[in-house]
Formats: sequence, C-alpha cells, structure tokens
Amino acid sequence: MYKRQTSNRGLAGGYNANVVKMITGAGFQKEDLECYTIGNKGREVLERRGYEIKASYPEVIESPEYTDAAAICNEVLASYQRGEIGEIYLAYTHFKNTVVHEPKLMKLLPVEFDDLEIPDEDESNVLMNYEPNEEDALDMIIPKYVTSLFYGAFVEAVASENGARMQAMDSATSNAEDMISDLTLKYNRARQGSITQELTEIIAGAEAIS
Repeated sequence: MYKRQTSNRGLAGGYNANVVKMITGAGFQKEDLECYTIGNKGREVLERRGYEIKASYPEVIESPEYTDAAAICNEVLASYQRGEIGEIYLAYTHFKNTVVHEPKLMKLLPVEFDDLEIPDEDESNVLMNYEPNEEDALDMIIPKYVTSLFYGAFVEAVASENGARMQAMDSATSNAEDMISDLTLKYNRARQGSITQELTEIIAGAEAIS
C-alpha cells in the first residue's frame, strides 16, 4: 500500500512528476499496490498508468489538519489490521529549504529493526515495564506514530509545493521579461528601418523633382 502526496494544481515545476517517478521506479508491481492519494495531479497520472486508487483525499492538501491525518491513518491501519494490506509506505516531498525539495519514500509498517542497534539482554541493565501490557501500549503508540508522520508529510509537502511553485513562477517571469526585451528590440529595429526607408524615399523624390 502506498500513501502518496501531490498537489491539486500544476505550475509547480517538477514537484508532482518527481513523486510519481519515485513511485513508478521503486520496483513494485502495480498489481500489488493500493494507493491512497492526497492531491489530484498524482492521482490522475497513476490512474492513467493503471494503478489502483483505493481512496483519494484532494481537499486535505488545501489546508492540512491533524484531524485529517488521524482520519486517514485510522482508515489505513484498519485495512492493515484486517490483513488487506501487508506493508504501508509513505511517499511525499521532503522540504529542505525554499530551493531544495526531495521526493522521499518511507516504509512505515511493519517496522524494520535491521539498522537499529538493539543491545543484548546481558548488556542492558534497564528493565522495561509496560502499563498496560506491551500489546496495549503498541495499540496506542502506533496510530499516533503513523498519524504524526502523515501530518508531518502533509505540512512538508505543502511547503515544498509552494517553494516549487515560487521557483517556477520566478523562472516564468524571468523568461517573459527576456522575451519582452527581445521583442521590444526587434520592434524598435523594424520601426527604425521603416522610418529610414521613408526618409530615403522622400529625399529621393525631392531630388528627382528638383
């Protein structure tokens, strides 16, 4: 299962395309994926390419709220608990600064501990007590963990979209100014040439009469 986030509008440079490319190039078979999409642009492209759209939330990206993330999280986790999906991935655009925005793919569940340093029982002197028990504790922690990641992705994606759109508009404005300058120069040259030709014809006519 993929949860992926793009925008509802274009004119944002490669913002939407980069997230789609990351998903389609991740090595997964489209038949194995169910996509929960945030934003219309990504959903439209994935639908055209034959990906299954399990659910779509285009309105969320306009003004993301924590309650929206919690509602989507509950729906996704319910499918995960029923065994309808085996893994949950989050695809979004990570905001580094107003110029740099990186598409990011994160595996949320099941949690992998390969890269974590877990001390041996003999090396750890800390006793872990859970109240309530471990299973109940995880039942409370995991939804909050996933919801916080969803909401963080919403906020970063909105910031990245605005940054990408600002760059695209700045580039378009610069190109338009260059085009206006070039066309103005061509117009002035053509106008000057026309005036010079008219003067030449007038002088030639006057000399012929005299």
